[in-house]
Amino acid sequence: MENVWMSSYGEGVPGNLDYESITMPDMLKRNATNLPKGRIIEFAGTRITFKAFDEEVNQVANGFIALGVGKGDRVALLLPNIPQIAIATYAAWRIGAVVVMNNPLYKDAELIHQFNDSGATLLVALDLLVPRMLALKEKTGLKSIIVAHTRTYIGFPKKQFFKLMASDQHMDFPPQPDLIEWSTLLKSYSKKSPFTQVNGQDIASIQYTVGTTGRAKGLVLSHDNLSKNCQQGIAWLTLIKTQKTVVLGSLPIFHSFGLFVLNLCVRMGVEMVMLPLATTEEVIKAIPRNGVTLFPAGATLFMDILNHPRLKQYDLSSLELCISGAAPCPLDVLGRFEQLTGAPILEGYGLSEASPVVAMNPLNGKNKPGTVGLPYPDTVVKITDVEDPDREMGIGELGELTVKGPQVALGYHNLDEETVRTFRKGWLHTGDVATMDEEGYITIVDRIKNRIVTGGQTVYPREIDEVLFSHPKIVEACVKGVPDSTLGEVVKAFVVIKPGEVLDEADLHTHCKNHLAPHKVPTIFEYMDELPKSSVGKILRKRL
Repeated sequence: MENVWMSSYGEGVPGNLDYESITMPDMLKRNATNLPKGRIIEFAGTRITFKAFDEEVNQVANGFIALGVGKGDRVALLLPNIPQIAIATYAAWRIGAVVVMNNPLYKDAELIHQFNDSGATLLVALDLLVPRMLALKEKTGLKSIIVAHTRTYIGFPKKQFFKLMASDQHMDFPPQPDLIEWSTLLKSYSKKSPFTQVNGQDIASIQYTVGTTGRAKGLVLSHDNLSKNCQQGIAWLTLIKTQKTVVLGSLPIFHSFGLFVLNLCVRMGVEMVMLPLATTEEVIKAIPRNGVTLFPAGATLFMDILNHPRLKQYDLSSLELCISGAAPCPLDVLGRFEQLTGAPILEGYGLSEASPVVAMNPLNGKNKPGTVGLPYPDTVVKITDVEDPDREMGIGELGELTVKGPQVALGYHNLDEETVRTFRKGWLHTGDVATMDEEGYITIVDRIKNRIVTGGQTVYPREIDEVLFSHPKIVEACVKGVPDSTLGEVVKAFVVIKPGEVLDEADLHTHCKNHLAPHKVPTIFEYMDELPKSSVGKILRKRL
């Protein structure tokens, strides 16, 4: 399977790129000069130009330096999608500091682990979370906390309304040592860029993965990893008309997929419409209000939009392209969403260990629904035997997807043994079972850890998930293996039924029996109001 995918690339997409040696903060600086009045962020009525964004990055970077942060130091962020998360990220990168993203929904124990494991000394946190952070600060190496308010970047008159109606959505704090207001940084420090030599090989981020078991693992990503993955993305989307592109920032920037989208906007010089809370309602309002043309999202958000009771009230025709990642998107959803909007959904594949994007369906080539497309330029993939990694599988054969490319992370932070197991002989072993067809398109079957062995036969949940989802009365579904004294494991299904519908177990069993081999048919069904999901909408089987 020697690079068979390159012959399937879309027009104008090269198999190999001549990478520009530039970091993301330097890319921002260049666009601030070339596109000073171009907009980078729209947030709640406020529009931030590249010039203003770059100046605030400098002010915050100079503030970080005044707080004792230098090259290689860790800056933790605990923020939703508000402008401060983008500004603080680029400010840290500009002085060679390392960004440590954190999910604002995490519990204290999870945050203490990530702060301490990363060695973070400075935290930028949402005001509502600051009381908790002050309480746990003594259990970490944090020296200072910067307070960020949602209201800071809300435009008039929304800001007045926010003050009156949302008193529970912002907090103020009396002056105290080691607690600094974001506004103080903007008032006190220079708009001139600090000088720090930052190279592509320097560490840019420690990105923590959710993990399937145990505590989160930190991925060490270099500036080259992030910059080159961004350049790969630009090359892949070569036909996008950047002058009129408006990107919806619904993916959380603390997630690797959301950070990738932010970096794309900086590199392309286009506007991101930033949503702090990407509910289905907010998304379908934001698209027509802002003329959104490019919509990257997790698969479940596309499903939720199609099931929204007031969908017909909103005009989504401005959309030109959608990108789906983070989890498989059902075939039915791909077809129905394109029929609704006229915009194709290109499925892709990535993981934090690869900065994150590895593969995507081509924009100007054959889009194969159900696959995650073709490897990015300069990305080599192999399908290897799950039990014998040195044995490469053939066309159409199941195996583990392994990846090599400039976007592959340096390894895991403080986990040498795990690094050796996952990054073997220069190859990233993804833990995903996949196949590749004769044209180089990759189909993700499932996680190796998700496989069910029932009566000696191996079953992968995704196939059963698709069958369950195809039932017209089901909104969401997934399966997992549960212990059985006779067969070892049996398949258990968790289903969410559409509001107002009735579906008994016998009908559901018959539906599965008509579409699956006998050993794949679930023997246990559990009805739920909703399925647990990650911040980007991936269903979390381990919590079921």
